[in-house]
Amino acid sequence: MAELVGTAYVGLRERKKQRTRSTLIDAAIELCHRQGFEATTVDQIAAAADVSPRTFSRYFATKDAVMLAFIDEVVEMIAVELAGQPDGISDIEALYRAHVKAFADTKTAPPNRLTADRLLASARILTSSAALMHAASQFRFDAVNAELAKRMGVARDDQRLMLTAAVWTSIIMSGLARLGATVDWDTVTVDDVIGAVHSTYAEFLEVTAGVQRPA
Repeated sequence: MAELVGTAYVGLRERKKQRTRSTLIDAAIELCHRQGFEATTVDQIAAAADVSPRTFSRYFATKDAVMLAFIDEVVEMIAVELAGQPDGISDIEALYRAHVKAFADTKTAPPNRLTADRLLASARILTSSAALMHAASQFRFDAVNAELAKRMGVARDDQRLMLTAAVWTSIIMSGLARLGATVDWDTVTVDDVIGAVHSTYAEFLEVTAGVQRPA
């Protein structure tokens, strides 16, 4: 009986921690979406989540960290799509297709999944801050890179994995940056985001079409 009570207590505690973490992410999204990432402070996020700044620090080390956790919601959906890509295409092509499919699926996603509004909020917040874009561009062994390593048959610290991830990150960040600099986000759709990624990927293919391996 004691073991059952202990297990129930641990389960309740973990659910409470997860709720607090989700509340902090939601508060950060709402504030950053409304007033911009740079103008939003940790104290504001904590207050909106009805917790203390000290409690915030137990879950996230920095303001960047809470937004990267939000971006990881998008990453996890992309990883699922990457796992379903065929073997007969390049790893960069597989990443491109996985991103486009995951983004397109948000248009019909139920409220408990990654929705179009949630995706657009992540893109808007990301492109509002050069510092956040830089943080998001750094290599992390996240769900997509874990799936990419599996696809490539390499270890998590393999240089080929890091190089492939860096190339794709440059492509998608360039597309989002161009979109963020030229549009009114209140009018942007998921198709606009997909179009920006498609255009940048097409330019990448054009640039690399004549590249040959060194002898």
